[in-house]
Amino acid sequence: MKPAQGAFKGGLARLAWVLCYDPAPVDLPTHYSYQEGRLFCQRVPLERIAREVGTPCYVYSQDAIRESYQAFRQALAPIDPLVCYAVKANSNLAVLNLLRELGSGFDIVSIGELKRVRRIGADPSRIVFSGVGKTREELEAALRSGILSLQVESLAELEALAHISREAGKTAGISFRFNPDVEARTHPYIATGQQRHKFGIDPADTGRISRILSRNPQLRAIGVGCHIGSQILDPRPFRDAFARVKAYGDDLRSRGLPIEHLDLGGGFGIPYRPGEKPHDLRSYAEFLKRERSDYKLLFEPGRLIVGQAGILLTRVLYRKQAAGKDFIIVDGAMNDLMRPSLYQAHHEVAPVREAAPIKEADLVGPICESGDFFARDRMLPDFASGDLAAVLNSGAYGFVLASNYNSRPRPAEVMVSGREFRIVREREGLNDLFRGESI
Repeated sequence: MKPAQGAFKGGLARLAWVLCYDPAPVDLPTHYSYQEGRLFCQRVPLERIAREVGTPCYVYSQDAIRESYQAFRQALAPIDPLVCYAVKANSNLAVLNLLRELGSGFDIVSIGELKRVRRIGADPSRIVFSGVGKTREELEAALRSGILSLQVESLAELEALAHISREAGKTAGISFRFNPDVEARTHPYIATGQQRHKFGIDPADTGRISRILSRNPQLRAIGVGCHIGSQILDPRPFRDAFARVKAYGDDLRSRGLPIEHLDLGGGFGIPYRPGEKPHDLRSYAEFLKRERSDYKLLFEPGRLIVGQAGILLTRVLYRKQAAGKDFIIVDGAMNDLMRPSLYQAHHEVAPVREAAPIKEADLVGPICESGDFFARDRMLPDFASGDLAAVLNSGAYGFVLASNYNSRPRPAEVMVSGREFRIVREREGLNDLFRGESI
């Protein structure tokens, strides 16, 4: 009788759960909602996008991007910063152009990103070029473009830039990225602010910096900055990093360098999991207003602006059970969204048609890797073959990390505005996979 009683009690528990089930079990991002049992982005049903564009594909809410940027600006209005959106988070031209129209500057890390922001008509005086390994071609292109600042990350880079600027007869606005040795409680692959990381100049090198600059008057030192990592939800590391960056700026000023701004980077996290809280940016702004002295402040937000605006839309291919474990196999894969495999990142999954939950299952893709998954051991909706799923909060570090692994074409990207949508990047075709190759 005991096994039967246990099964009976388990069945009652599951029945109670289903009867009490909220048909929207995850916290949907702003501008995504269920209407008559179907998931919409703004006023466009995701089923329509899947039907007309195919899957997998990325979908972005234009209003969500706009509101995130404006909320960031408004929260930091008391300190009137220059906001330079981190292009690496999502570099689609439609996203960049929208942010340019809203008044954003841009933080770039490659000549390709420089080409993108120039393509949409970005103001060079609102562009900063970061990165630990800029090539000669990149330094030359930045000098020709007349951008606000090249973020120098090593003495070797400073010497190379001095040589190139002398050859070109160009003056270069530069800032120094220091490593503040602040621990950011985030995934180790996206923590960047400690001495064991490759980023930034050692503060002990400020004397050598001054000597190099004294020999190269064409290098105009205007800023000091840092970037301590990404997806940071704890405000304390930001405050600690600010204190140290300001001290570096004060030190360089005491050596006669005209430091004008402090670049505090980005790294502001978003809530990926239920219960996670976003940053209290207003409190941070009040702190900075008290402490900054007369420095102009720069920020480089990326994920905070676009992360919650996007989803990856994918279709269920098969259901499979093996050794008592359920697998839901979809047409999207780790080549489309790398974050779960690369960072063990958590993304909530929502059904495009409201459905009751099932027992634990894995949501996986078709790639020949056990690391090809979007969710593991998760209570998931009752998906059947042909159903659509939305992998939420995929607007940042989604398509930009996509690849052609397993010779899979990269997905389309779609921008939604009101009742309409448009394809802002066409899906790659099979012939695109070997364009440029030869036999």
